[in-house]
Amino acid sequence: MAHSNNKDTYLATAITMIVAGLLFLTDKLIDFSSMGYGWVVSKDNLLLFASIIFLIVKSDKSVGIILFVIWAILNMGLIVRLLGHMSGYLLPVTLLVVGLFLFYLYKR
Repeated sequence: MAHSNNKDTYLATAITMIVAGLLFLTDKLIDFSSMGYGWVVSKDNLLLFASIIFLIVKSDKSVGIILFVIWAILNMGLIVRLLGHMSGYLLPVTLLVVGLFLFYLYKR
């Protein structure tokens, strides 16, 4: 089982590197920012892309979830803006509640 877990990790890492390489190469050729898509090659969003790839490829979803949570924390302002009229306290409180719930599950 550990061997297949390593294979999952290698595959997810390889796909992440290929996607990042293709994105940066494409950006050099067509310049995403001049078209209004500069966010595609933002270093913050590489974490998002990596988390999505890890969630899709790996059978153990923990790495993908951790990468997504790190991305969400780094981009909390963006997420709050996207939520629109919702309170600025909603996301931090939600993160706190989910974190406490996961800690409870861990201790159980």
